[in-house]
This record gives sequence, C-alpha cells and structure tokens, in this order.
Amino acid sequence: MKFRNYYIIIIAGVFLLASCRQQPQQGDSLAPALNKFHDASLVTIYTLQDERKTTDLLPYLSHPKPQFRKEAALAFASVQDTLALPPLLLMLSDTATAVREAAAFAIGQIGHQKAEDGLIQHLTQETQPAVQAALLEALGKLATMAGADYLATYNATNATAKAGQAWGLYRTGLRKLSSIKATELAVQLLAQQHQPEVRLAAAHYLARTPRIDLTQFRQPILNAATSDEAPEVRMALAQALAKIRTRDKAPILAGIAQSDPDYRVRINAIRAMAGIEDFKEIEQAVLAALQDKNRQVAVATAEFLEANARFVDAGALQKPLSQLKDERVKAGLMWVTLRNSVVKSRLSNQYRQLYSSTQNPYARAHLLKALSADYSNYQFIATETFAAPQPVVATYGIEALAAMRQQPDFPQALEQEFAALFKKAVSSGDVALTGIAAGVIREPKLNFRGVYQDISFLKQAQQKLQLPRDMETNMELQKTIDFLNGKTTSQPPQNPYTHPVNWKLVKNIPTDQLVTIRTGKGDIQLQLLVEDAPGTVANFVELTQQGFFNGLSFHRVVPNFVVQGGDKRGDGWGSSDYAIRSEFTLLRFREGSVGMASAGKDTESNQWFITHSPTPHLDGRYTIFAKVVQGMEVVHQLEVGDAILGVELAE
Repeated sequence: MKFRNYYIIIIAGVFLLASCRQQPQQGDSLAPALNKFHDASLVTIYTLQDERKTTDLLPYLSHPKPQFRKEAALAFASVQDTLALPPLLLMLSDTATAVREAAAFAIGQIGHQKAEDGLIQHLTQETQPAVQAALLEALGKLATMAGADYLATYNATNATAKAGQAWGLYRTGLRKLSSIKATELAVQLLAQQHQPEVRLAAAHYLARTPRIDLTQFRQPILNAATSDEAPEVRMALAQALAKIRTRDKAPILAGIAQSDPDYRVRINAIRAMAGIEDFKEIEQAVLAALQDKNRQVAVATAEFLEANARFVDAGALQKPLSQLKDERVKAGLMWVTLRNSVVKSRLSNQYRQLYSSTQNPYARAHLLKALSADYSNYQFIATETFAAPQPVVATYGIEALAAMRQQPDFPQALEQEFAALFKKAVSSGDVALTGIAAGVIREPKLNFRGVYQDISFLKQAQQKLQLPRDMETNMELQKTIDFLNGKTTSQPPQNPYTHPVNWKLVKNIPTDQLVTIRTGKGDIQLQLLVEDAPGTVANFVELTQQGFFNGLSFHRVVPNFVVQGGDKRGDGWGSSDYAIRSEFTLLRFREGSVGMASAGKDTESNQWFITHSPTPHLDGRYTIFAKVVQGMEVVHQLEVGDAILGVELAE
C-alpha cells in the first residue's frame, strides 16, 4: 500500500512537469475536426506512443480527463513497457468504465505474469460486463496454470463476460496452457443458446489449442460443426475435428468438405484430414475438392496433398491433373506425382520443358517448386534461382532447395553441395535468398554447425544490408549467427525510429475516408481507421498518393487466411527505406480486416493484407488500419499474381 501511494505522488509530480512542455497548437490543423486529432493533447499522447517514451507517457495515466487516461492506457498496449504495470493496475479501479477496459487490454498486451493476481483481484470486484470481458481475456494472455484454472471455473453472469472468458481460454490455449476443465467449458459454450461471439471464441480454443484430445467430445463438436448458423464457428470446429480419434473421422470430414455451403469451412475440413493414412477413405472428397467451384478450395487441397504425399495414391491424380487450369494447383499435384513416381526422369524432363515455355513469373515459380520433388533437379533449380531476373522466381527457387534439403530421405551424398548453395545464397546480396538460406542453416536437425567452421560469410552478408529496409533479413542472419555460435537470440535487433507520424496529413483524413483498390476481378472498397491507427493510415495514404501500389500484385494468398499485397519485389521480401511503429488497439481481426504485414513489432512499412475470416491469433500482434466495406466477394476470389490495377482515395 505504501508503494502505491508513493507511486501516485511520483506520477502526479511528473505530470506537472509534462504539462509545462510546449504542446502542438490546435491551430496547426488544416481541416475542421475531421477526426479526434484536432485535440493537441491527443496528438501529444499518440506522438509519445509512437516514440515509445514511457516516462513522458506515464503522467497521462493520472490525467484529470478520462479520455486522456484511456488513450494513454491504450498507448501502452503498443509500447508494452513493464514500467507501466503498477499504474495500469491502479487504473483498474478508475471511475470510468472505458479507462478500466483500456487498462486491462494494455496489461494483457504487456503480458507479464506479475499482473496475474491483480487481474484476478479486480475480477472479484468488477461489475461492468465490458471490463469483466477485458480482464478475463487479459488474464488469458499472461496467466500461469493457476490463472488458467481460475478462467476455467469463473462464473460469468452475462453474455459479454462469457465471451471474454472464452477468449481468455483461447489465449491460454495459444500459450499451451490447457486442462480438461477448460476444454469441457469450451464445449459447453458451443451450445446454440450462447451468443455468436461466445461460440466463436470457444471454437477457436478447440481448434488452436495444441495437444488436446477431443475424442470424448466428438458428438457435441460434430453437431456444432454441421449445424451452427455462423460459418466462422463451423470453420473453426471443422479444424477442431482433426483432434478426434474415431474410425468415422474420415467420412465425417469428407461429408463436410463436400456439403458445407461456405468454401472456408470446406477448406478447413480438407486440412483436418491430415494424418488419415488410408487415402481411399477420403479420395472422393479430395478429388471433388480439386474441382471445387471456388479455386481457394482447390489450392488448399493441393497443399494438403503435398503435405501428406506419402499417403496419396498418385495414380488417382492423373485425371484431375490433366483437367486443371490453375497453375498453382497443377504445380502442387505435379509435385506429389513426381515425388511418388518410381521413374522420375520422364516427368522431370516434361516439367522442365513446361517451365522453359512458360513466361509468367508466378507460373515459373510454382513449376520450380514442382521440380523440387526430384533430387536430380537440384542443379537446374539452383541455376534458375541465381539467374532469375524476377525476384519471385529466385525466391521460390531457394525455397524449393530449402524444402529439398529438409526432406527426411535427403541423399547424404548431396549434403556438401547444398551447403555450398546455401552459402552462395547468403552471400548473394539478395535479401530473400539471404534470409531463407540463413533460416535453413540454423535448422538443428541439419547439423550445419559442423559444416560451416568459418561463419564470417554470415557477418559479411549482414554488413551489406540497408536498415531498416532489410530488418527481416537482418533478424534471420543474427539468429543464425547466434545459433552457430551456440547462443540463444533473446532480443532480436530493433528498428531505429526513422518515420514520425505525419500529423499534418492525419488531421486532414476524415474518419469515414474511403479507398478503392481496383483489380481485374472487381473493386474493393476500404474504410481507413485513422482514429485507431493514425501513423499507419497516414503512411498508407502517402504511399497511395505517390501511386506506390499501382501495378503491383497480390503476391501471397493463403486460402481462408489472407491475401497480401504492397510489395514491389512481388515475393514478400520487399520493404521501404523506413519502418513505422506498430499500433495495437481493441480492434479484432475479422473477415475483411486490413492489417500491416511485419517481421515483428515496429517493422511495418508498405505491405498489407486482408483477412478472409476471423484470425484471432493476429489480434494485438499486427496493426489493423482499415476494413473492407464493399467488395469482399472480390477478396475471396483473388489469387497469387492478380494485379493491383490502382489504389485511389475517395474525394
């Protein structure tokens, strides 16, 4: 108690000092109150958040105005400094509901276990449902096993708190903390009388918590997976069905894969078939999925076949392979067919000829991956990788070589040659080749420690990088250097602060600002969320005004996950000469959320993605700066290589 009173006195004193600082003048705004940042104090709070200045932010946690206390608490959700934990815990007794909710969120984002007792104490006293929910989810982000047990036995008396409890369970599950009590509660929360948000969170706990056996809960999970009115719940439960161990799992999943009206549910049912060793049990459903009216299902099915190639009857793929037109799906089936072929030379020659006659760089990239199913193609792939004029071909090529090296039956005779290839890739000066090769070199099972006695080539490659542009590659190299030296990389390299928020621009962006992304398959309209992520929105607007995105491609499409664009290289490794700060808020990733791609906190620049469905594992880890308000059907149709014809701000 003495510590708390002393801390309050210090905070009050620091606040008086901070109030003497020169504040931005409201007259700086060029537009009349288009958003909340006409307020100079809010600009100051967000600037301190952007600069990660904990000491200067702390006084605002005790500001007389609740709005500023709330915004300062939310700022620490992005800053994530443990020095803020004591005052944030005190704020859980604040008179304003919104302040308490923001403080709980920030505590969860900081994620330190020393806050566990404080969260539980306030849960016994809190009466507002929204704050109860925030406290419960925050507890899930930092709980020990004791806290996880508390979550599993907590008596939520309203629907909002029940949703928070379910999301808290989900957060503990992501952290590999689970119990039979938690699983039983999650199954109970699937019942239709519970709100959709409750059922969604419970379904994701069951789907994403590792190492839980759901066999005894087969019937209630199956019932919900086939009857819940919300496709978002059904798709998570289709994924959860992979964790039941009954003889009828194959026909159950096959039935869902062929009958559910939502393509995303069908995809998850196919993916849940992993581990079913009798291919005949699922053959009909798999072949039907390859011809699904939605191409995303076919892509996901081809990826499933690649991942489970040893169980696949390659002969059954001959007919669909001859009928398919999608290059990505065809390449996946070609890989499986070649991998399982007894005499590989004929097929390899055929695929090489097809590669040589293909001009589209993404199609060529997929074919290089298909060729990697035969070890005798490694020299051809290596030659194309290092000579490719398009980065996407080179990147897929080194990924193909990396995948070959990690196969369990990799020929021992080729180990030295592949070691030389990866060393060449690291030294190439290309950020993708360097980063991917570095990642392979630190694979423990490959034992490269004994191969590279001299690791100076890794340090030389690091010196060639331009930061912050090449931060992702820098991180990969540092982790590999530390691995080869027998060290653990406890703290990754940090980006320098180089790109402050353009407040003049921010103040001119209305809260309902729309953006149109034009594609060959139709237009997508976004609404920018300037009040939630001002720095990110300003950056996106600046790039849009420069025409940066026009003519680029959607370089990454993961079925029932995301479509991603904004990379001038076209392979996912392209960044700008600066980095912006992560901005984490209470927003959740749902269908049509637009987030910033990153290689870790505070590494964002120009790549962004749109989600196909709820992706709660991204919440609080990636910045949400916009949402799709029109054209979601176009997002669901986009494929790798589809062009971004233009990005335009609405007048």
